[in-house]
Amino acid sequence: MNRPRIAVVGASGAVGEVMLSILAERGHRDDRVVALASERSAGQEVEFGASQLTVENLADFDFSEVDYALFSAGGSVSKEHAPRAAEAGSIVIDNTSAFRYDDDILLVVPEVNGRRLEEVTRGSIIANPNCSTIQMVVALAPVHAAAGITRVNVATYQSVSGAGRKGLHELANQTAQRLNFQDPDVKAFAQPIAFNVLPQIDEMLDNGYSREEMKMHWETQKILEDSGVDVNATAVRVPVFYGHAEAVHFETRDDIGIEEVAELLRNAPGIELMEGADGIHPTPVSHASGKDPVYVGRLRRDLSHPRGISMWVVADNVRKGAALNAVQIMERLEAIREAVGKSAAADVHSVPAAG
Repeated sequence: MNRPRIAVVGASGAVGEVMLSILAERGHRDDRVVALASERSAGQEVEFGASQLTVENLADFDFSEVDYALFSAGGSVSKEHAPRAAEAGSIVIDNTSAFRYDDDILLVVPEVNGRRLEEVTRGSIIANPNCSTIQMVVALAPVHAAAGITRVNVATYQSVSGAGRKGLHELANQTAQRLNFQDPDVKAFAQPIAFNVLPQIDEMLDNGYSREEMKMHWETQKILEDSGVDVNATAVRVPVFYGHAEAVHFETRDDIGIEEVAELLRNAPGIELMEGADGIHPTPVSHASGKDPVYVGRLRRDLSHPRGISMWVVADNVRKGAALNAVQIMERLEAIREAVGKSAAADVHSVPAAG
């Protein structure tokens, strides 16, 4: 089959760049991919494997030219242009929070609820979950399917790349300033991030939780299709460039042995279980950064609850937590389309000739 025609919206941003890199790695041709951004970025060159793409102006682009539109340019941009792309016949995969909580729009992690993509038709919008939610549900889903998860307590350790380029620049600049005994310039975050941890990500809501924490609650229930899974989250920003880590404690409805949980994780798609030999556990820098899997370590029985289990979950938030998940959604849709095409062709060939 021909490779699909793809538009990457927000191509000059941190996630957009990784989307382009992944598409090139997976064999998509530069003549089948369009890089889009605001008028300010139009005309710039962005890397696509060994070649370059010229960024085109999103406002002027005709989406009837593409099969898939991968959006990662901010919620306001998605709200304005994603419906326009869908109306033109593109399948939109949106990485912002603009559509995640719409009951009529799928929220998908392919390893968890990819079967829902069989419902998708041209002109649909599909939402990519929040980065911290994606890696957690990939790790939780096999256990939930086997024993049912009723409650999750999670504390996150989220890298500055979750705040985009401005977060990366802030950590780099403040680190240099601190090492030179200078007061740090504070712009991207409310407080200095270098050599510090910040226990608030996104705005605070009336219930005392941040929006980032509530995203994990809302999205986990929607992805697992189970409103009985309660999630209590504390989201923390840490001075790491790439890769989110999470201390996850969950309780199951049914009894399940820790070895059975380990076996489920070993065999689950998208997970790499690390046993912690010689004191080596998964970390953002040593394992997750630039890699595809969700890494799970420190698996153990929770001493305070008879059906409680604790684990440590690490993933590259820009890659699996954003760009890769969107590309995987597209690839799953292409696989479904190809399977349907083969089935239709087989049906045609099986019809007896007239006469």
